[in-house]
Amino acid sequence: MNRSEAEKWLFRAEIPIGAFLVRFNKASNCSLSLSLKVVDKVVHYRIRQLHNDKYFITRRVMFCTIQELIDYYQKNADGLAQRLSVPCVCPHPPVTKYLSYKEEWEIHRNLLQFDKKLGMGNFSEVWSGLWSNSVPVAIKILKPGAMKIMKAEKFVAEAQKIRKFSHPNLLHLYAVCTLEEPIYIVTELMKYGALLDYMRKGDGQYLKLPQLIDMAAQVAGGMAYLEEHSYIHRDLAARNILVGESIICKVADFGLACVIKKDIYNPQDGTKFPVKWTAPEAALYNKFSIKSDVWSFGIVIYELITFGRMPYPCMNNHEALKAVKHGYRMPPPMGCPCALYSGIMLSCWEREPNNRPTFELLQFLLEDYFVVSAERESGYRSAD
Repeated sequence: MNRSEAEKWLFRAEIPIGAFLVRFNKASNCSLSLSLKVVDKVVHYRIRQLHNDKYFITRRVMFCTIQELIDYYQKNADGLAQRLSVPCVCPHPPVTKYLSYKEEWEIHRNLLQFDKKLGMGNFSEVWSGLWSNSVPVAIKILKPGAMKIMKAEKFVAEAQKIRKFSHPNLLHLYAVCTLEEPIYIVTELMKYGALLDYMRKGDGQYLKLPQLIDMAAQVAGGMAYLEEHSYIHRDLAARNILVGESIICKVADFGLACVIKKDIYNPQDGTKFPVKWTAPEAALYNKFSIKSDVWSFGIVIYELITFGRMPYPCMNNHEALKAVKHGYRMPPPMGCPCALYSGIMLSCWEREPNNRPTFELLQFLLEDYFVVSAERESGYRSAD
């Protein structure tokens, strides 16, 4: 069970505050996680295991069995958001039915019905719609000419590779229409759309720090999966992260930047190239890597903490790139905890790419952010 599934069980009205469940975390090589319902949210804690087989959430207290750990936290909060009360009773999960055309890849565009335009970018526009009159989908329409220098066969091969990726924090790619222009890319539909719009104009502007940290951890989890599969995003930003129910975040557009018309991502083009999100070695020398994605992730955290504010707000692209090249780093935004800024954001913005953390480590740090913070302080500070 992943965190979104756990939240669906725990958020049910009949489940009391303090209810919990222990689950295998598929996103972290089947490690154990504890999910706990508090007043207005569900919080997640990783359960670690030492070489001597002892279990712990914080190193202050360790247990020989999971049951001992549960018994202890039912009597003592000791750093958790609150004491555990009762196990979450989960009804038998419904059987997922896969549609017969789910295995189709190149589909006929007549199967798609367009509903509402959701947004547009430099090389595409996105619509909500239905696939075969039944499946809600998002349909990305590539503008004519976007594939001018890329053969459709190569694009399809890249998209097929992406389609095989499976992670709860990566947007699932369903199908494509490539036999004629404009090319359509069909993906799952996310209820709240782009993270950037959600933070600026949607319910995201009312979120509190624990929820923002959790969203960052989800993005890091999706990127850790790409990292594990030696895949580079190249355009990680809040505009390319989508938000669904229960504040589930999914990374979108991964991998496609390298097969779309190259001049859209030409560093010489200051209007279209996302300079403020791009690592200096990528912006200046076109050296993209998973470590340049880590740099961009630091900017994503800035966007989250500022509720969608433009990075380097007092600089244009040229000024920002020049300043970064000479060692400038954005100061911590208002309300940003020192541990988040100094311990995570600045580490993402290290000049030397190899000195930047892995996404696996970033996911670990963010998932355990409040547990680690509690260990640094005399007592646990409430999530609110």
